[in-house]
Amino acid sequence: MDVLQRVRRAPERLLHPLRRRKVLEGLRGRRKPSRVVVVCYGNICRSPVAALLLGRELAKHGVEVQSAGLVGFNRPSPDDAVAVAQDHHVDLSTHRSRLLTADVVRAADVLLVMDSVQQRQICERFGRLPGDVMLLGDFDPEPVDGRTILDPLDQGRDVFQRVYSRIARCVREFGRAFGGRDLAP
Repeated sequence: MDVLQRVRRAPERLLHPLRRRKVLEGLRGRRKPSRVVVVCYGNICRSPVAALLLGRELAKHGVEVQSAGLVGFNRPSPDDAVAVAQDHHVDLSTHRSRLLTADVVRAADVLLVMDSVQQRQICERFGRLPGDVMLLGDFDPEPVDGRTILDPLDQGRDVFQRVYSRIARCVREFGRAFGGRDLAP
């Protein structure tokens, strides 16, 4: 079974360096964004952590970072999410989910999502160009089995820890690209 899974994931592993290079090149030549929105399904685990970490990375550049979800409104983060986020110096204790709206999408210069389904939904539902909606997992500097940043909901703290560590790596890479002035003024 393990061999079959490795074979199935081989294309993702092989394509990751190319996708990473493409997404970094996609940032080059762009105008400096004033607002970045990080999106996940429910806005209770992944996107709020990514937005808070990215907000720290981009604060010195005057970029506003928000998070939102495709479903739900005003829901708290689960206990495991709050606990593991603390390990990454992120406080989710007061976070409440926010719904992605047309106004939020319109105001964003860049949208970062957790998987390709979310990317497609945002492009189709809100009319955004695919170049404006990037997969956060494509920024990962490490070899990966897939582009998707796994949803850790109801999977235990060890899964939250792996997911949040990956999010932190991807956010650092996005911040480096931005801080390295790979973006046009």
